Amino acid sequence: MIKNLLFDLGGVIIDIERQNCVDAFSSLGLQNPGSYFGDYAQTGIFKQIEDGSINVDTFHRELHKVLPDNVSDYQIDNAFQKFITGIPVARLQALRKLRCDGYGIFVLSNTNPIMWRGIIANEFGKEGLRREDYFDGIVTSFDAKALKPDPAIFEYAIENLAIDPAETLFFDDSASNVEAAKALGFNAVHVVPGTEFTDYLPLK
Repeated sequence: MIKNLLFDLGGVIIDIERQNCVDAFSSLGLQNPGSYFGDYAQTGIFKQIEDGSINVDTFHRELHKVLPDNVSDYQIDNAFQKFITGIPVARLQALRKLRCDGYGIFVLSNTNPIMWRGIIANEFGKEGLRREDYFDGIVTSFDAKALKPDPAIFEYAIENLAIDPAETLFFDDSASNVEAAKALGFNAVHVVPGTEFTDYLPLK
């Protein structure tokens, strides 16, 4: 019996567009920005800020070494957040309804503190609520110090969210993350482009 719903953010709840981020960093003068950004995971310094191995100050400092002198921290953060295009209000409404229906609603996301404290928090405020008002618990990669599909982040979520994988349905837009979750006993669905997470909901 499914008691909990565990959501990835990007590509499931939040709409994303990798190319926007690539273009924004290109305009700032970053060489070959496309090499840093994948559809489901980042590389180099962008991976390090997501897995929590560096903080925001170090991220800025290291990027300034490879960007023109006139680029500000604000411009870096703004370019990084172009990855996110928004959250449709209908998805926020769906999350609230699912919580009212009695499901435990949780997040397990590869993300970073810049987006988390900036655009992600803002997008969840569209209904006048806070991000935390939609969820019973949240795990971010930078807090867990691990990235999906590493089993360590799923184990961290199990412990910190106090959820039983057998009673939890996990939603992710990455097939490899879905398979990693299944290997640890989660029920899991691959949310493919052009579909909504509501298309995969279990029947009560």
